[in-house]
Amino acid sequence: MATRVLLTTTSFQDTPGPHHELLESQGYEIVRERGPLPEAKMLELAGEFDAFLCGDDAITRAVIEKSLPRLKVLSKYGIGLDKIDVACATENRIPVLNTPGVNHTTVAEHTFGLLLCLSKHLVEVAGAARQGQWKRVTGHEILGRTMGIIGMGRIGKEVAIRAKAFGMPVIAYDIYWDEGFATEHGVTRCQTMNEVLEQADVISLHCFLSDETRGLIGADSIARMKKGAIVLNCARGELVETQALAEALASGKLGGYGADVLDEEPPPADHPLLSAPNTVITSHIGSRTYESVVRQALRAVNNLNHYLGGDPDFIQANRW
Repeated sequence: MATRVLLTTTSFQDTPGPHHELLESQGYEIVRERGPLPEAKMLELAGEFDAFLCGDDAITRAVIEKSLPRLKVLSKYGIGLDKIDVACATENRIPVLNTPGVNHTTVAEHTFGLLLCLSKHLVEVAGAARQGQWKRVTGHEILGRTMGIIGMGRIGKEVAIRAKAFGMPVIAYDIYWDEGFATEHGVTRCQTMNEVLEQADVISLHCFLSDETRGLIGADSIARMKKGAIVLNCARGELVETQALAEALASGKLGGYGADVLDEEPPPADHPLLSAPNTVITSHIGSRTYESVVRQALRAVNNLNHYLGGDPDFIQANRW
């Protein structure tokens, strides 16, 4: 009986490249769905697959338990595991594989794209030009503005490198600090996150979503920021409190919000941040480039193939 694999990631499916041939060469029975899938849809499918090649689908305890005993492995196309009940997978000795180190360049570039759009009002004026309006809005330079990074993993480091290239002083906070990198690239370490919030002109979020970081940017943290500060979020929508952010943008306390993620995706038409002033919201495409998708997809497929084939060359996020 062929190994049955559920493939849900749309960028994997929509982007041409050798990852398709690699997956199809294994003789799997591949079922394709258009994710990210909610829990209800995952529960409909649960129990019919040996492996999930998943994105940001809701793989909850209920989904995992219904998938047993057939489910053997979860291969995440991406890094973040917050949509997967990793504790339940670990209890049931289901390996959770992921793909660190494949999208940091792409996401860092996207972060700066959002910053430039906000500081130069590019979306607004380009949209007006398409409508036949020659609208001229005065923007800001980013030279000399302090970039504050919360989360100095691979993506945070790439943002720091680019910020320095733009002439921005960089300050950062992370529990795990790479002193060698900081020294080489002139990044100032903050001892607390509040120092970043209080000193930065631009605050860029690059931390994982957890119980500790959920709602990290809310009313209290916004109150600590400089008037007119810009917040960038290419990590997870749930890191910010939507209503508090919308109110701060409306009042002018915040100068802008650039995000590739929202707390509900796709968002409802009345999502507060879609109509808030000085926002640029993109549809979770920060890692969706032809280069990054192929790297990410090949790693995810190789993780899956190697685990099922008994080859130790796979990246596993959980242990027992």
